[in-house]
Amino acid sequence: MKLTTPRLLISAAVMRLAFFFYGVYQDEHAEIRFTDIDYFVFTDASKFTAQGGTPYDRATYRYTPILAWLLLPTTKYFWFGKLLFALGDIVAGWLMLRIFQLRGLSNDRALRFASVWLLNPMVAIISTRGSSEGLLGAMVIALLWAVYEKHVILSGVLTGYAVHFKIYPIVYVPSILWALDSSPSMLGNGIFRWVNKDRLKFAVASFITFTVLTGAMYYIYGHPFLLHTYLHHLSRSDHRHNFSPYNILLYISASPSVQPKSPYPSLAFIPQLFISAVFLPVMLAKKDLAKTMFVQTFAFVTFNKVCTSQYFMWYIVLLPFYLPSSTMLKNKWLGIWALILWTLAQALWLQQGFELEYLGNSTFYPGIFAATLIFFSVNIWILGVAIEDISVV
Repeated sequence: MKLTTPRLLISAAVMRLAFFFYGVYQDEHAEIRFTDIDYFVFTDASKFTAQGGTPYDRATYRYTPILAWLLLPTTKYFWFGKLLFALGDIVAGWLMLRIFQLRGLSNDRALRFASVWLLNPMVAIISTRGSSEGLLGAMVIALLWAVYEKHVILSGVLTGYAVHFKIYPIVYVPSILWALDSSPSMLGNGIFRWVNKDRLKFAVASFITFTVLTGAMYYIYGHPFLLHTYLHHLSRSDHRHNFSPYNILLYISASPSVQPKSPYPSLAFIPQLFISAVFLPVMLAKKDLAKTMFVQTFAFVTFNKVCTSQYFMWYIVLLPFYLPSSTMLKNKWLGIWALILWTLAQALWLQQGFELEYLGNSTFYPGIFAATLIFFSVNIWILGVAIEDISVV
């Protein structure tokens, strides 16, 4: 049976519905819940909001109030949010197909590469467990589609909204600005020769959107909004379920007996942002924007001081744009080994994490520490291959 766009989208929807109903069953009958703990945080925040309070009345709610507003129907229909997040997956996949069309990819190849996202069981499970990353993925693909369609103001608005929703898409701003070089300079050939109409429109639209949304949320919710949505991440020190190479350092720093506290958790942003928001945009954005956004996100997640499986969604949604001309596909053994090593390194960490969380065994050192360094090394190798691929385009 030939794969078509309707069949692909319907298959993606059926897969998510199957995981959704399985999750409902597991939650009711198994000791270990299928639903992610974050989903209970989201729905509790919506409940507090519906009762006249604020989302931040729920401890550990670290998101924009807009997410709590979107999930207000969960006060009556608890599972509504999961279906919304799954729908975000499918919208992202549909927009992906539109972008492939704009990039000149044949329909058959576009459908195959979009399947990497739409028919990926890991993606479907994460969304149907109650992670909001599917919505964010739809926002990122939407802003990329707007850039390729040359809807510059719309792309700026979507970027500003995405950055407000989750701060990390700000790393895409330098790449998009650098890639918007088709219109002539507005300020001659001097030091500001890079300023053109498209770049100015994008910058203004994204800045106004972000500022208006953030200002409105601050007006309504005050300092708790800034503290929990943005400032919290500067000093965040999660030490469990964490693939980051900073994991053990954060764990040690979290101990009350450690004084003075280490400054390293805050300094972790320096290499992360230099690589993802400066080096990669300057080197690659004019060659291929979509591929550059993929390696930016991959680098951002790899070097992040907190890294969970949900964060992999941030770059998996952009992976289909990298694959069509990648070395990973031209040299199939290279691609197979990359997938095997990435999966095994992650499985090794998860096995150590399972012993810690569920069996009560202290596996922080050397178990989790070694597994973390192995996973980090595999990711660095994959990142190097991807950067080399794009740089020779």
